[in-house]
Amino acid sequence: MTLIRLTGVTKTFPPPAKDAPPIAAVDDISLDVAAGEVCGIIGYSGAGKSTVLRLVNALETPTAGTVEIDGRDITHLRERELRELRGDIGMIFQQFNLFDSRTVAKNIAYPLEAARRPRAEIAARVEELLRFVGLADKAKSYPEQLSGGQKQRVGIARALATSPRILLADEATSALDPDTTQEVLALLKRINQELGVTILVITHEMDVIRTLADRVVVMESGRIIESGAVFDVLSSPQHAATRRFVASIIEDVPVGDQLRALRERHPGRIVTFTIRDGDVTQADVFAALSSHDVRFELVHGGINDIGGRVFGHLTLALTGETDAVQRAIDAASAFAPLIEEDARG
Repeated sequence: MTLIRLTGVTKTFPPPAKDAPPIAAVDDISLDVAAGEVCGIIGYSGAGKSTVLRLVNALETPTAGTVEIDGRDITHLRERELRELRGDIGMIFQQFNLFDSRTVAKNIAYPLEAARRPRAEIAARVEELLRFVGLADKAKSYPEQLSGGQKQRVGIARALATSPRILLADEATSALDPDTTQEVLALLKRINQELGVTILVITHEMDVIRTLADRVVVMESGRIIESGAVFDVLSSPQHAATRRFVASIIEDVPVGDQLRALRERHPGRIVTFTIRDGDVTQADVFAALSSHDVRFELVHGGINDIGGRVFGHLTLALTGETDAVQRAIDAASAFAPLIEEDARG
């Protein structure tokens, strides 16, 4: 079931100069997010990612097109109806946006207080959320006493206070160190799997997409340039911008100076095979090479886990008799595509 739907959405802003054209932050995009899905939107600064989030929670109104939440067009809702809508949408921010004058418990309680929930209900919900995010001992602490990861956990708990069906995460890990990032991503994954919350996350970090998302949408200059299941997009990126993002987490086939350096350091023949889950395993390639009396060494690349499936490029240096090396390459090529080859024997 589609929970979030954008159809032909454009959002323009007034030009910075009198005679300049309007700025199209989002340019005629259509996007469906299924209930229970984790959808990641990735793009460089200015791609339009944050504008998409603001359109989904109705902080911005589209210049053209429609935004629907659970089949309901939210484009022209009244203020009271918008308040009700936002109660079903939680928001996680890059810089946490906590109230420094409030304790952790009071920060989490704020949305419930704004909704005028009974005190007993608020207290019970805050206690439940503190346990869920692992901060039961920090209820009376203030934000200044917390680490960045703990602050983001408070932000996540606050976003969950009203039991929303949708969680919007705006660069939620970009202010955190790598270890803390993984902890926060694991918590978001747990929220999705255990609570069934649909998550729309925007980021410029491909590792966030690989770790958290089911599906990825790549944006550039306000447009969607590529989208699909995370494994499919990461293992076979079609657009140049997508390939740049993928290269940040997956070693690509060595070319140019990188390939020349490998040739200088390693004797024999340099070849690269692609391993893709469901097609071939690393063991298949190694077994084929071993059966032809050649030695081989992994000199570049490796295998990546993408949502429980494996993908990667293995660049190997093969040594042995010329004919034996060729037979080994032919045998291994029957299992895995030969991506790059240095024909020097």
